[in-house]
This record gives sequence, structure tokens and C-alpha cells, in this order.
Amino acid sequence: MAKRPPMPPKKTNNFLRLSLFWVLLVLGVLATIAILSPHENLTTVPLSSVIERANNGEIAKIEVQGNELKVTPEGSEEATEKSTKDASSSLQEQGLNPDADVELTISEPSATGDVLWNLAIIIIPVVLIAAFFLFMMRQAQGQNNQALGFGKSKAKLYGEDKTKVLFEDIAGNEAAKQDLEEVVDFLKHPKKYENLGAKIPKGVLLVGNPGTGKTMLARAVAGEANVPFFSISGSEFVEMFVGVGASRVRDLFAKAKKNSPAIIFIDEIDAVGRRRGSGMGGGHDEREQTLNQILVEMDGFETGTTVIVLAATNRADVLDPALLRPGRFDRRTNITLPERKDREAILKVHFKKKPVDDTVNLDKLAAKTAGSSGADLANIANEAAIVAARRNSKKISNKDLTEAFEKVAIGPERKSKVMNQKDKELTAYHEAGHALVGHVLPDSDPVHKVTIIPRGGTGGVTWFLPPEDTIYTSVYEFKDILARALGGRIAEKIVNGEDGITTGAGSDLRKATEIARDMVIEQGMGAKLRDQVFHEDNGGMVFDRMTHERPYSDDTAKEIDAEVAALIKEAARRAEIVLKANMPSLKKLADALLEEETIEEDGVVELLKDATLPKEAKLYS
Repeated sequence: MAKRPPMPPKKTNNFLRLSLFWVLLVLGVLATIAILSPHENLTTVPLSSVIERANNGEIAKIEVQGNELKVTPEGSEEATEKSTKDASSSLQEQGLNPDADVELTISEPSATGDVLWNLAIIIIPVVLIAAFFLFMMRQAQGQNNQALGFGKSKAKLYGEDKTKVLFEDIAGNEAAKQDLEEVVDFLKHPKKYENLGAKIPKGVLLVGNPGTGKTMLARAVAGEANVPFFSISGSEFVEMFVGVGASRVRDLFAKAKKNSPAIIFIDEIDAVGRRRGSGMGGGHDEREQTLNQILVEMDGFETGTTVIVLAATNRADVLDPALLRPGRFDRRTNITLPERKDREAILKVHFKKKPVDDTVNLDKLAAKTAGSSGADLANIANEAAIVAARRNSKKISNKDLTEAFEKVAIGPERKSKVMNQKDKELTAYHEAGHALVGHVLPDSDPVHKVTIIPRGGTGGVTWFLPPEDTIYTSVYEFKDILARALGGRIAEKIVNGEDGITTGAGSDLRKATEIARDMVIEQGMGAKLRDQVFHEDNGGMVFDRMTHERPYSDDTAKEIDAEVAALIKEAARRAEIVLKANMPSLKKLADALLEEETIEEDGVVELLKDATLPKEAKLYS
């Protein structure tokens, strides 16, 4: 492997150094004046007292400097007192006996202090003004340097002075690690592949949901290979001036070639790598020029130059096809959401340095957090520590962990929000309706918790958690999800009548409609439009408005609307059948919620043990 070049010296802050120099200079001048100026600590006494004591022989010496007197009492070796006489007369004229036994010395007053203070009054303002002008000149010079360096890359170089991240430091994502280990081997042993005529891959695209650890894995590749790691965000290329982004790309790749073997990591590459001609990204072609330069640089590596580009995005679908063709980003590594065993491993990493007691069960928490990313789990661990610290505990308990998980997943409890009795009853029946329908239907997830304490923006929460991680969702499961989502609205209608429904079901209805549309448009699960997918793109901006291109006709749109309406009506019918057949269980659960406010999974199962599934509720249209 080629020898790594020495790390560049760190830049010092010239402004701080200059400011410190002038401050020390001024302080030095003031200190010199203070040292040279007389500063004896003498007691001031009245002139009449001095003359009276001198006449009585109690004073050994009087030094006269102008109008100032320094008095040395009898028995003292130096002056301890001072006084002031009248400038128009002598001490004898003011009462001192010419025959008094006192040593009298008269000298001209010293002008040193006055001269120094006069010099200070002149010099210090001049020094400060000179410092100000010098500072302004250096600032102007810095602006010129900044203008000259406008096209320079802002990439940060991570080298040996940073703490290395290795694969063993990252829990989970084993499949992604295996894919990236090949990249590490390319960087460590490039000759092994070149001798066989193999070309070093030029680009690896890391694709995954936010928080899954794409940046951390890129850092681990650099750490394992022990090579320089240039990190930059896609948005840092683009400026308001055309050509700056392309210039920064050229500069970045030039730096990486000098430090070869090296890694360039471009985070959020979709900021500059969007499909060209989409109309997104601004009114000028600066972004497209930047993208073109990236494409050229990735194709223009000299022979023997070992530079690999890692790029991360969670929107691979919007990237330009030229970026994804072979020869540019040769490999695509999918960073998936962690599975249960990976979630447990990630939680152990985040709780490694946190004190926990014996009640903490990370395996149980891992089972609950299906669909959570690594960042979500880190947030839960941090919230648990905050909760424990708030109650002045020295260790994190399982109760703290549960509270933190629920706060992150469904929002914090808002116990301060006061509800009247009518609203509490309405909320209790609403949440009991969700829980009862979800409990009875065979393909629904089990109820985890029901509460009528407001959380986040809701008046209450019925929380369903899957018993295990699943990859696929069937039509039956989707339909049971729709039915339990409508259970709250149907419970309101049964208890309060057709006109007794409220706005409490607004979020439930929006969610149900989104699921129904996804079933028809994206999953091909409609009754009449079965096995047909009508994917809508994300649209573009036209006259400051977002537009969507529909890949189907108006007649098909009507069919889709009819399919969605049919799914919602079917879900409402099934929920109503279940609730009407189990009214005693509905009332029992609602009464328990009014009394206890929150009921856990075991309590819900006990309260709903007599609830049954009517035969007609199994029928699907």
C-alpha cells in the first residue's frame, strides 16, 4: 500500500493571536506606568498636626517636594505620613519653629509620573487606532483570500488524528458489512486485483432509511482500510454562482488523488444527483453542472489511482441514471432497518456505558421496537437516561426504559391537559372501540396498551405491536388494520348515535384512507383493479406549486376512488358488527379506562376475554 502523506498542519486563528498581542502590549504599558509612578502607602494627616508635633520633637524628618510633605515620625526609619502645605508660604510662615529639632529637606517635585501619564494619553490611543486599522486590513486580505478560494472544496479530511470507527463498533447490518468488506480489501490490496485484470470499483452507493447508519458505515470502511476519508455533503457543492460546484468537485477529486488510496464520501448525494431535466433544484443549471463534473471525475481517474467514492442517500429513486450505470457507482449496498437480534445488539452498544439495574430487559425492548432505526434506538437510550436523571436515580430501570420508549414512539404524556367528564367518557369508548376490534379480528396485531391520557397531539392512544418482525403484509392484515382504525369512530356512533360522532377520529380516518389508497395504487389489492399498480411520482414545481403526474386516465381515477371508498365502507361494516356483538365487553373496557386511565396488554386481554368474533365479521367484499 502507498505510504500515507503526513497530515496537513492545523490552521491557527491569526485574529485571536493578533488581538492577544495588542492587549498584552497595552497592559504592559499600563503596568510600566504603574511601576514607575510613586505609590507609597502613606497616611494623610492635617498640616497643623504635623507642625505641632514637629515643634514638640515628635517628628524626625520632613521632606518637602513642592506642596507635598512626607513625614517621618520620631523612631521610624522611613516616611509613614503625608500632608499638603499652602503653596504661597513656607512651613515657618505657617507656624514651624525655626529652632525645632527636625530635619527639613526641600527639593523640586518629580515630573516623571506626569510625563509618563502624558505619554500614555498620547501613545495608547495611537496604538489602539493602529491595531484597528491593521485588523481591518487583515480582514480585507482574508476576504480576498476567501474570494480566491471560493471554488475550493470544503470537504473535511478525517485521518489518524481522529478516533477510528471499525466494523466491530457498529452493531447490526451484517449483510451491508459483508458487501463493504470487499471495498476494504480493494483499498488494502489493490495490486491483487490489478494483477488479474480486475478494475477497482469506483463508486459504492449506500441506500437506506434515515438513521440506519450509512455515514457510520462509510467511516468504518475508511477506518478498516486505514486510508484518508474526505467527507462532504451534497449541498456543499452548490452555491448561487454558476460553476462553483463544478470547481469544488475538481478540487475535491484532486485532493483525493494526491492522498491515494483514499475515500470520498458524499452524504445526501441526491442534493446534486437528481435526475437532470426534472425542473427541480433551481432555475439555473448550477446543480446540473456540478453533477456533470462528478460524472466526468468518476470516469476520469488515472490508471493506478485508488480512489473510491462512497455516497449515501435515502432517495435512490430520484438519482440520475448516469450516476447509477456500471463504471460509476458499480455497487449498491442497501442498509436496511435492523431486525430483532440487531436491535438488541444496537441497544447493548448504547447502554454499554450507562448504569442499569437488574430489571432492564433489552431483549423485550428489542421485540417492541420493530421498524425502528439505529438512530431511534439511540434516542430511546438517551431518553431513558434523562428520565432516570430527572427522578434523581443513579441507575436506569426498566420503568425508565418503558417510559422513554413510549415517549419516543407515541409522544409524551400530557397529564396537565384537563378533560371534563364527558370528554373522558367519549375518549374511553373511542379507545375501547379500537382495542376491542383489534383484539377480536384474527389478523390484527395484539393490543399493547390503551390509555385515555393525552399523548402528543391525541386525546388517547390504543397501541398495537406486532409479535414478531414481518416482511410482507397480506390483504387480510390490511383489512383488519382498516377495521380497527375505524373502531373508534364506530364506537362513538353506537354510543352517541349517528349525529354524536366527533372530530376525535380525524387522524384515524386520514390514516385509514392513506392505507386504502396504498392498497389500490401501490400494492394492486383492489377488487376490480387487482394486480394493477398506478404509481404516482413525487411531482415537480410549476409556478410555486407542486404538481403530480398521474400515469392513468380520469376514468381509472374514478375507479380508484370507488375502490378506496369500498374498502373504507367494508372496514366500517366489519367494525360495527364486532362492536355491536360485544357491547358488554366494550362497556367493561371503557369503565376500566375511566377508572385506571391506562391499561396494559395483560389487563386488556383479561377484560376482553368474553369478546367473540361474529361469523359475518369474517366476510370480506
